[in-house]
Amino acid sequence: MTDPSPLHSLDIPPPDTGAIPAVQLQTAVGAGVLLVAAGLAFGALQIPGDAGYGGVGPNFLPWVCAAVLALCGAWLVWEALSGGFRAMAVPTGSHRADWPAAVWVSAGLLLNAALITTLGFILSCTLCYVLAVQGLRRAAGQPQAGQLRTWGVDLFSGLCISAPVFWVFTQFLAINLPGLTGTGWL
Repeated sequence: MTDPSPLHSLDIPPPDTGAIPAVQLQTAVGAGVLLVAAGLAFGALQIPGDAGYGGVGPNFLPWVCAAVLALCGAWLVWEALSGGFRAMAVPTGSHRADWPAAVWVSAGLLLNAALITTLGFILSCTLCYVLAVQGLRRAAGQPQAGQLRTWGVDLFSGLCISAPVFWVFTQFLAINLPGLTGTGWL
């Protein structure tokens, strides 16, 4: 009689599918993060380091970002080489890209860039928000995405986000952003 116990995955070698093992892909992700950190550090070298107010020069923040990114990249490489990324969740979502949703989000970004000097910061960013959220709602399969009430809520939310951002930048930080009027409030 044969042994009725099931075969374990360790007993049978995996078939050679020609795919790159996960450890190599994970190491490549860590190496990519390290390359981005190196590029950021190279860019920080191009910024003059003359200390300004408070003894901190304009290249301080890029150096901090480059250092933290390099630390994260080194950690990712170490994780990959010491057994792979641990406790990873099972991937969710669709197996294919949701192109209509990507078009909604892309349209929002492109229209924001094209109309910011015409409509002003508040209205163009609100339009960007509304279109991007519509794309995300449609990608999630929310049936209320196309309803008028949802468009209104998204419009109100976009205004509630973009208007305070505009006012903080223009009124409190004295940074010029394109406005609809010359008053600095719209």
